Amino acid sequence: MPPPGPVGPPGAVLFVCAWNSVRSPMAAAMFRQYYGHKSYVGSAGVRKGEPDPFTAAVMDEVGLDLSKHKPITFEELEDLEGLNFDLIVTLSPEAHHRALEVTRTLAVDVEYWPTLDPGAAEEGTREQRLAAYREIRDQLLAKIEQRFGKPGFGR
Repeated sequence: MPPPGPVGPPGAVLFVCAWNSVRSPMAAAMFRQYYGHKSYVGSAGVRKGEPDPFTAAVMDEVGLDLSKHKPITFEELEDLEGLNFDLIVTLSPEAHHRALEVTRTLAVDVEYWPTLDPGAAEEGTREQRLAAYREIRDQLLAKIEQRFGKPGFGR
């Protein structure tokens, strides 16, 4: 359970979703923009997806470049860097269950932020699909600000 009100960012945060192609890279990029000078941030997925062009497009609208994002799994991240995070934020039920399983012997907090996957809907016009991605982007940003404070918080 997160503490009430913003408390500033921890030293290292990992965002995890199902495929590491939409939600977790969005959240990590926005967190990095806000707190990259104070905190390390990573993102991973339960499985490895493909880079999502809609994700790159809506993040580009807010000045964040995800065109070079390479999806990575929890296991790949663990092999490359280890799981040396203070907080793991999970964005899907599958990611939450996997994070709890992987961290049961680690001193790390795990929080669940239920977030719909806009990539799951394959119907609609390009603009309708982009609108769904924008909505998730904006929800994640609001949650990041609510949880950790706006830029400059705690300075």
